Amino acid sequence: MGEEPHTVDPDHMDEIISGVERSGKVTPPGHPAYDFKPETDLIFDKKQPLPGHANGMSFSAFDHEGRLLLKRIYYSIGGGFVVTDTELEAMKAQKKTASSDRVPYPFASARQMLDMSRGAGLTIAQMKRANELTKMSAEELDAGLDRIWAAMKNCIDRGLKVDGIMPGGLKVKRRARDIHDKLNAEWRSNRLNPLLANDWLSVYAMAVNEENAGGGRVVTAPTNGAAGVIPATIRYFLHFHEDATEEDVRNFLLTAAAVGGIIKHNASISGAEVGCQGEVGSAAAMAAAGLASVLGGSPEQIENAAEIALEHHLGMTCDPIAGLVQVPCIERNALGAVKAVTAASLAIKGDGTHFVPLDACIETMRQTGNDMSEKYKETSTGGLAVNVVEC
Repeated sequence: MGEEPHTVDPDHMDEIISGVERSGKVTPPGHPAYDFKPETDLIFDKKQPLPGHANGMSFSAFDHEGRLLLKRIYYSIGGGFVVTDTELEAMKAQKKTASSDRVPYPFASARQMLDMSRGAGLTIAQMKRANELTKMSAEELDAGLDRIWAAMKNCIDRGLKVDGIMPGGLKVKRRARDIHDKLNAEWRSNRLNPLLANDWLSVYAMAVNEENAGGGRVVTAPTNGAAGVIPATIRYFLHFHEDATEEDVRNFLLTAAAVGGIIKHNASISGAEVGCQGEVGSAAAMAAAGLASVLGGSPEQIENAAEIALEHHLGMTCDPIAGLVQVPCIERNALGAVKAVTAASLAIKGDGTHFVPLDACIETMRQTGNDMSEKYKETSTGGLAVNVVEC
C-alpha cells in the first residue's frame, strides 16, 4: 500500500489492512489497483520450507487468465533484514571470502574485540563508533542512534497506553497498560517494593512486545520477537539513574551492536535457525553489554556481562503458540531484560575475569541450535505450541 515501516502511522495500520480486506485490492502509488485477497492469496505452507532459509516467502503475480507474470522469493534472515533468494546466495558467497570493508577495528570475535580495545586504549563503544564513521559522518551517526532510541521510546510509550485484545485468535489481553497504572500508583504512594526495578523492567519490555504482537512499529534489536529487551533495559537505566545522559544511550546502543554483530557473525540471531536462545538470548547479551558499558564497566566486564546473559538462555526453544509472537514471547522478553540487568550487575561487581569466554558461549549456542529439533525452532510443532491445550 506504499507505506514504509519507519513512517507509517501505527494508529492507522489496522484501517489500511481492513481496507484491503474489504476491497480485495492493493493500490501502491504509481501503479494500477491489483487484485489481492489476503484470505485466499496468502498461503502459509509450514510443511515445505524453501531451500535458502527457514523464514521464506514466495510471491507470484498472475494476469487475468492465470498466467504467471513474475515470481520473487524473499527471506527474512534476522535483524530486520529481508533479502531475495539471489541476494541471499550472494551474501553466503561473500561470507566465505575476506570482507572488503575497511574499518579500523575489524573484530570478528569477542577475543579480538578485547585485544583491540587493550591495544588501542579505547572502549568497545569508541571502537564501534570509529568503524561506523568510515561509512557516515559523526552527525549522521548520532542522528541515526537518536532515531533508533526515539523509535524504541515511542514504542514503549504507545504500548503503555493501548489496551484490549491482541489479534490472531488466541484472545490474549494486553497487560502493560494495567500494570503500568498500578506501578505509577505504587510509585506515588511511596510504598516499599523490593521488586520495583524488576517490575518496571518487565512492563517496559511487555509494552514493546505487545506492540509487536499487535503489528505496531518496533525496532528489530536484534529481532522483532526479541525487540523488548534492549528498550526496556535502556528505559530502566534512564528511570533509575538520574545522571544518565543522551550520550550514554548512544554508547549503550553502540556497545550492544558490537556484541550483536559478533553473535550474528559466529552463530545466529534467528529463532528459526537456533531457537529463542538466538533471539531473546542474544538480545539479553546485547542489553547486558550495553548496560555494563554505561555503568562504567571495563571491556572485560562488558564481555563478562554479555556472556552471563547469553549463557543462561542456552537451549531455549522457540515454540510460539499458534505461530503468534505472543505466548510465551511477550513475557520471555520481560525475563530477558531482568536477566540482562542481573548479568550486568554481577559483571560490574567482578573484575572481568571469568571461566567461560563469550566466544565459547556463542559457539555453544550455534552447536545447540544445530542439534535442536526443527519442531522447537519457530515452527510451532513442539513444546508449548502443542501442549498448552492439553494442560
